[in-house]
Amino acid sequence: IGQIFFFISLFLLIAGFIVINAPLFVDLQSDTVTLFTLILPLVILPLAFITTVISVRLTNHWIRLPRPDIVIPENLKAMGKEAVFYSYYHIPARHVLISQQGVFAIVTRYQDNKIDVNGSEWKVKRGVFGSLAALFRLDGVGNPTDDALRAAAHVQQIIDGIAPDVKVQPLIVFTDPRVKLTITQPDVPVLFAQNKRAPNLNEYLKSIPKHTRKTLTEEQIKAFEAQTIVS
Repeated sequence: IGQIFFFISLFLLIAGFIVINAPLFVDLQSDTVTLFTLILPLVILPLAFITTVISVRLTNHWIRLPRPDIVIPENLKAMGKEAVFYSYYHIPARHVLISQQGVFAIVTRYQDNKIDVNGSEWKVKRGVFGSLAALFRLDGVGNPTDDALRAAAHVQQIIDGIAPDVKVQPLIVFTDPRVKLTITQPDVPVLFAQNKRAPNLNEYLKSIPKHTRKTLTEEQIKAFEAQTIVS
């Protein structure tokens, strides 16, 4: 769908260019000139903008590599067969991990910039050209902390009816290994997806003390799936 909208937006931009410049090449009546230079562009250009935004957003979420639904499981193979990873079933929690370490609502980011996080405050460091590129790519980092807390609260509402003693923990995971993070006492753990970077999701899960771990049993996982996943 993202690719379809891309070609539609491209077609509309070309059509808009032709329509606007048609009076330069064809002898038209004044009313027709007004139609081509004013009225039609007011329709075509907004449509081109809307389809471009839709295309870029869909591409960022579903096509842009590395995809979180692939890279996260690839780096969690050591979790064992007991771990379950869900993608896109529990929006706004795009990814949910149930493992022996606990239950986690994971929010991902794909940016490859220099990013500072201090508590719950996020700042992206880019130059003028980087900011211009980010404007066209619609890849602002937003506030992952708020998104992660909201995602965890959503999953918690589901878990409360199944295992009220289990707390859903929010996590923020960056999928692009090129991102340069400066992390200062984050309110929500900020991690890399790849095991070669630090801090990463795999090592974070292993570091959780065993006496603090609370997760779902196999029966509770089935109950969780029965409530949230339509087969």
